[in-house]
Parts: sequence; C-alpha cells; structure tokens
Amino acid sequence: MSPDSASGAPPSPSLRRQALEALLVADPDAKMARTHRLWAAFEALGDDADLVRALCIDEDIRTDESCLPGRPGRPLLIPPAEVPHRSPFTPEGLAALLHAIAHIEFNAINLALDAVWRFANMPAAFYRDWIRVAHEEATHFALLRAELRLLDHDYGDFPAHDGLWEMCIKTREDIVARMALVPRTLEARGLDATPLIQARLRKVGSPAALRAIAALDIILRDEVGHVAIGNHWYGWLCQREHLDPIAHYRVLARRHEAPRPRPPFNEAARQRAGFSPDEMAYLYSQG
Repeated sequence: MSPDSASGAPPSPSLRRQALEALLVADPDAKMARTHRLWAAFEALGDDADLVRALCIDEDIRTDESCLPGRPGRPLLIPPAEVPHRSPFTPEGLAALLHAIAHIEFNAINLALDAVWRFANMPAAFYRDWIRVAHEEATHFALLRAELRLLDHDYGDFPAHDGLWEMCIKTREDIVARMALVPRTLEARGLDATPLIQARLRKVGSPAALRAIAALDIILRDEVGHVAIGNHWYGWLCQREHLDPIAHYRVLARRHEAPRPRPPFNEAARQRAGFSPDEMAYLYSQG
C-alpha cells in the first residue's frame, strides 16, 4: 500500500491527470502499458469514495491541445477519400485491412483517455467506464498488431485517415456532443461493418483471414459494450439537461457535420448496445 493510499489522500498526479499523461504518450507499446496500469489502479480502489478522491473529479486540467494525441510518426495521415482500397484476397490487401482496423483501435484508446481527463464533475462511474474502454481498446490494438506482424507488417506501414480524432476535436467543448457523435455514431459503425468484413474474410479462407475473424469476434463483443456506454451516458446527460435524445442528436449531427449512418445496420448488436426502436427508426429514415 502506498503512503497516499494509507493516508486516504488522492494519488499525485490524479487518475484523470494520469489519463492525460497516457494520452500524450506517442509510442504504442508505452501507451498500451500505461493504459493497462491505469485500469489496474482503478480496479484496485475500494469504494466510490476512494475512486472520487483518486480521480479528483472537480480538478480543472489544462494542456496544450496541439500536443494531442500522442501518436507515432507513422502512419501517414491522409484524407479519407485518398486512402487506397485493397483486396483482402492478397496478403498485402489483408494486411492493409487489418492495419485500417488497428488504426481505429489505436484512435479509440486515445478517445477514451481523452474523455477521462477532459470532462470534469461527472459521476465516478463515467470515468471507470471510459478507462475500461481504453484498456479494452488497447487489448484490441495488440491483437491486430500481432496479426499484422505475422503478415510481415506493423502499425504505420499503410496510410490512414484521422476522422475519429477530428470529431474528438470538434466535440471537445461539449460532452453531450462527444457522447452522441463518437461512441454512438462513429464507433457504432463498427457494429455494422464487422460482420460484413468477416463475411469477406471467410471467402478469403486463408489461415491469416480465419485468425482475423476470431480477433474480430472479440472486438465486436467488446465494442457492443463500448457503444452501450456511450448510449448510457448520452441518455444520462440528455436527462440531466432536459433534452430530447433524438431531436438533440439531429442538432448535434448537423452542427458537427457527423457522417450519416447508412444501412445495412447490425440491428441485433445495436439493440444490445442500447439503441431504442425509435432510434433505429430514425437511423433507417436517414439511410
């Protein structure tokens, strides 16, 4: 037990500030290690009172936004329309596909860490949820990076786009918009896309493709929970601020130019993630 724990004093730095420090780390291995240690620190805490003290939830943390997020010099970031499309029926194309998903998972680590440090005065459960998401996203990234290395590639070998982090920047002043447009819009697209990707990989049928399908099974299972967390906190915030969730979502999507979700939708996964029948009807009306 550390002296801080024994005295009941909060850790120095606070767990929220440690999330910012992890976000600033550029090296993927070091970022994953710090993220996993942060989750272990959360799990080691006892009751909510301990967690509130350790988080310093009312701390007003500031940083140089130009330094965010910490990431390696590669991959080269290019506009989404310029990212090459390759067939997964070739080894190079399969590696490019896995790289694209790994890039999403690496960004998702950063997005979850950003929610922890940036938004003060939320319930302790909010921070626990998002650091668990960061921990699981780091596990997903490690899975995909291992598959890339088996294909004689690594993270950074292919160009990628920055759409996820760009939405993070757009919503950095509005926690309601962040919950609406990152987990339950951009990340929810993965619930729809993953079964389609897996179907293509089954047609490829190679050992590497079949391993990728198994990795995507794990990722899809966890991503349902991550989108559910976004749905929960979006609903909680709308209730707190007396907002109609569907009507306000329309406002936020227009304001921040969010991409319009298009079918086919993975209805079963979206329902498990907390999308209501009215929300599903709205999605179909926009498709």
